[in-house]
Amino acid sequence: MGMTAPGCDHGAMAERKPPGMGFESWIDRQVREAQERGEFDDLPLAGKPLPPRRPGDEYSWIREKLAREGESTDALLPTPLRLRKEIHKLPEALRDVRSEQTVRDVVDELNERIMQWLRAPSGPNIPVALVDADAVVTEWRSARAERMAAEQQVRAERAAAAAQAAAAERAAAEEARRNSRKPLSPYTWLNWWRRQLGRRTGRTP
Repeated sequence: MGMTAPGCDHGAMAERKPPGMGFESWIDRQVREAQERGEFDDLPLAGKPLPPRRPGDEYSWIREKLAREGESTDALLPTPLRLRKEIHKLPEALRDVRSEQTVRDVVDELNERIMQWLRAPSGPNIPVALVDADAVVTEWRSARAERMAAEQQVRAERAAAAAQAAAAERAAAEEARRNSRKPLSPYTWLNWWRRQLGRRTGRTP
């Protein structure tokens, strides 16, 4: 007879398979009793069809779980592959870094993890070399200078376009003021006198 640990609910513990009962029948009974207790109620995707999976893809459920939790599938890679991928993505990761010291700190942290793996390698035998911090800093400076030059050019083009639009607006306003100061043409005066005479004639008894 098995003993129950103090403070544990015997009903919540996994029941041992009775002697003489096949594993399949015992599992079916466990599932049925769990359903009766309501342990399968309110589960995610309850009552919905299973999402399609590619034949032979045994790890799709792991990728789906990582996606739901907002994690990258890089966590599934062996350590040397993950490190090499980080090295490859280093320029992109440093794109928004603003100081050289921060760049060196990032490289130092990555090199420390590479050194830890080199001391006790695990996984496939894939060579991983330390990152040259000076080379990374040089590349970061060049990329940052190019990006800043491009941003400055965009700002200059926008300023020129705004100045051109403002000049066109001022010219249109000046043209309108000049037109407002022009004397009325004889044709305009004639039409005005005709309207005035017409009004007077209409008021004559």
